[in-house]
Amino acid sequence: MRFQTLYEARWIFAALVILGVAGYFVSVWVFLTIVLFFFYVISFFRDPERVVPTDNDVVVAAADGTVADIIEIEETEVLQARRRRVGIFLSVFNVHTNRAPVDGRITYRMAHEGRCLDARHRDCSEKNRSMTWAFENPRGVFVVRQLTGMIARRIVGWSKVGDDLKKGERFGMIRFGSRTEVYLPLDAVVLVKVGDRVRGGSSVIARLAKE
Repeated sequence: MRFQTLYEARWIFAALVILGVAGYFVSVWVFLTIVLFFFYVISFFRDPERVVPTDNDVVVAAADGTVADIIEIEETEVLQARRRRVGIFLSVFNVHTNRAPVDGRITYRMAHEGRCLDARHRDCSEKNRSMTWAFENPRGVFVVRQLTGMIARRIVGWSKVGDDLKKGERFGMIRFGSRTEVYLPLDAVVLVKVGDRVRGGSSVIARLAKE
């Protein structure tokens, strides 16, 4: 999966190469601007390896970014129950690969049409284009939601229902600035606070109650 992100950018790279060749004959500044954007795109679609915690009691961040909010809310799509939601905002400079927060089998995957409000907007969770996932293991069902932002317009899912993923494994990505949410049991102890920067697959965001 590591090079899957670059594959997702293949048409962007092709377009930039064509524009770069054309720009070379127009102006050196046009050419250099396109070259800089080319390297930015490479940076955006980077997908570094991560050290994943082995403790079965911890939940890791599903994305890189900044913790935008931590609230108790009714999860109505999959669980029909109250959960504690940790929302992570991804800027255009963050890695945009999404990773499984726990070991588990994917039991639900559903894409939803919607708007593309700024991912920091208070209504984006209910109104933006999104994809919802559920990971099930003996500790319960953990819902993750990918949301587009004002710049992000495409959600990519590499995994499918029935796949078994290990904690920290990649299951998809969102192109450009966006938001990822993890829904936790109410008895889980949240170990991050609003404003914390987290890394997908390696930063611990919560500890589950002992069985």
